[in-house]
Amino acid sequence: MAKAATQSATMLEARDIVHRYGPVVALDHVSITAARGEFLTILGESGSGKTTMLRVISGLERPHSVGALLIGGEDVANLPAAQRNCTTVFQSYALFPHMSVEENVAYGLKIRGVPMDERRRRVDEALNLVRLHQKSARRIGQLSGGERQRVALARAIVTRPALLLLDEPLGALDERLRYDMQTELVELHKTLGMTFIYITHSQEEALTMSDRILLMRHGRVEQAGRPEELFDRPVSRFAASFMGFENLLPCRVEHKLAGGRVVVRVAGRVFHATTVVQDALSEGSDAVLAVRAERFAPADVASDALNLLPCRPTERFYRGKYVDQRAESDAGPLRFRVWDKANSFADFAAVRCSEADCVVVPQ
Repeated sequence: MAKAATQSATMLEARDIVHRYGPVVALDHVSITAARGEFLTILGESGSGKTTMLRVISGLERPHSVGALLIGGEDVANLPAAQRNCTTVFQSYALFPHMSVEENVAYGLKIRGVPMDERRRRVDEALNLVRLHQKSARRIGQLSGGERQRVALARAIVTRPALLLLDEPLGALDERLRYDMQTELVELHKTLGMTFIYITHSQEEALTMSDRILLMRHGRVEQAGRPEELFDRPVSRFAASFMGFENLLPCRVEHKLAGGRVVVRVAGRVFHATTVVQDALSEGSDAVLAVRAERFAPADVASDALNLLPCRPTERFYRGKYVDQRAESDAGPLRFRVWDKANSFADFAAVRCSEADCVVVPQ
């Protein structure tokens, strides 16, 4: 009974996947799972293995070795792409320019032999979901970038796959349209209740849309968890840097306390901080103190108080909604961000941050 319940709750299980391109290891014993109805994002820089993982799941790549690959409980490791119950939306959309919107969306149903009446009903349903029903007769060349993206989505969901794979589908859109489409994708996911696996190099996209994120690096999963876990509690220097911690300061571990708390020394100054990898730290060892720019605040006096680092102001950059301030310290260059643009930076002599906003990761 327990085994059946586990299988019914899991849509994707990929275990111990290894894939190489010649001497390059693209996937190094990677294992991932996705629950039914989950929005899972695989995040990483170019060459991290995220797109290769997607191609292995879809059947477009045959891995060097695989422990298990199941979709909806079915073993698909040896099945070709056409026989797997999943569909991929590519960044290029791969639409047929000589066909209308309706014909593009109906194509997958047509090659599956779905009867005409059923085909029309399901195409209408899909186009309504992406709000393109009024443009069903238009050619692809008559659509905007966002509309083409919606056609690609409609074509993917009309076949009712168990798993929808999205390979950086917003990468070709401008910034404003990309933000709008993020919201539309989240709403579509909620409406369909389908499992989405989304590939991106953008941490902002991952944080905005995902139920869970897998951060990949060099063909391995560096960190996995809810968006807020990756945003606030990185497990490594790479994870901290990739997730937007602008200040990575060398420190030495003084004491490890209960509850994931740690005392470190930064350029001779004592900081109380937190960590999620306390077992990887040892007292007296070198480590890195990670602080986001917006979590530092300027201080007028460079006292000996805890979590205070003396510094000297340098450049400032106006960013519209906020101002980025640079400074030099004995621990290295600093960046902090102030949202009150009327605030004067001329007289600050230090920066400070709370214990909760200081994260220690191994060197």
